[in-house]
Amino acid sequence: MNIRLRSCLSAGRYLVIGAATSAASILALVVLLYVLVLCPFGVGIPALPHALRLTRHPAGLERRRAARELGEPIPEPYRNGSPLTDPATFRDLAWLVAHAATGLLLAALAIGLPLGGLRQLAIAGFWWTMPGVGSSLGFAVTSWPLAALCALVGLAFIAATLWLPGLARLQARAAQALLSSGQDAALADRVAELTASRAAALEAHGAELRRIERDLHDGTQARIAAVVLQLGVAGQLYDNDPAKARGLLVKAQDTATDALAELRTVVRSIYPPLLAERGLDGAVKALAARCPTPVAVRVLREGRHPAAVDAAAYFIVAEMLTNATKHADATEIAVTLDSSDDTLLIEIRDDGRGGADESRGSGLAGIRKRVESFDGTVTLSSPPGGPTVLRVELPCGS
Repeated sequence: MNIRLRSCLSAGRYLVIGAATSAASILALVVLLYVLVLCPFGVGIPALPHALRLTRHPAGLERRRAARELGEPIPEPYRNGSPLTDPATFRDLAWLVAHAATGLLLAALAIGLPLGGLRQLAIAGFWWTMPGVGSSLGFAVTSWPLAALCALVGLAFIAATLWLPGLARLQARAAQALLSSGQDAALADRVAELTASRAAALEAHGAELRRIERDLHDGTQARIAAVVLQLGVAGQLYDNDPAKARGLLVKAQDTATDALAELRTVVRSIYPPLLAERGLDGAVKALAARCPTPVAVRVLREGRHPAAVDAAAYFIVAEMLTNATKHADATEIAVTLDSSDDTLLIEIRDDGRGGADESRGSGLAGIRKRVESFDGTVTLSSPPGGPTVLRVELPCGS
């Protein structure tokens, strides 16, 4: 009984507050109608986008109220751009018209039913103290039979009050249906999001290819060319000056060794051999062991991931360890890896000075692009004074 009473009180409060949003809807429609009337004269055309944005205020308030009533979030469906071309604007207008027509009526029911029921019961019980008092049905109560009929009317009003939670949910569902993103809009947003992530992936891939080409051209290729030159000169000097030729051969060997080391570095930057040998967990622990700052690696759940996901995770951890060591002056770093069936979670926390900002070229922007290319998410928390916490989720399901 107490639960039913609380439910009725909550529903009544929701419907009564709906009277305020209904009044705001009426006001917004009046303003919009006034602007439309002025449009043929040219005066209302510049004000029309602003008037349409005005309608978003009562819609936004109702969206939050309905989300609380239903226990389900209702995200804003608006896109960046003119409200004149936003499909959500027309959904807002449809809600404004519907809510302006029904909001005040439902609020009147929420107030009138319980108060009317109590009034009828009071009349039925005390009619003899004020003979001839009028009932809600329009007849005067002058006898006990009429008082009994008046009491039945009051009980009917009280019983009808029990329907208020249903009316409140009906109003909230209507707001949800009209004010949330439609399936077409959600699909369009998803297509735009995937298009952006694909563009980011292509850009990251292109930058990676340019980096590899630059490393090979400026480093390995130049050293191999020097080896060829040194071997050629040594071959010419071999008969006339064997000692000098031997020195050139030793120098060519050293140069070839350096070229091999650089080539291995380039190969590791494409796909570290440690990943193939030890897996992601072992490769991250090897990174931690080489880091000059103490790093604690915690693996909550191990899992198998696609090679591309392992490589992305490896380079994300490597970049963040470098940032924490060089830029954040961290003394301790903690890396957490957690794998589920379809997601790899990476959390990197350091006790540095904080204040990390993607716009300052700290490598965070590159991390975000790398993650977005997998349709993953990046969450960064780095208040001044620290700590800095980077949380990355990489989808890895099939």
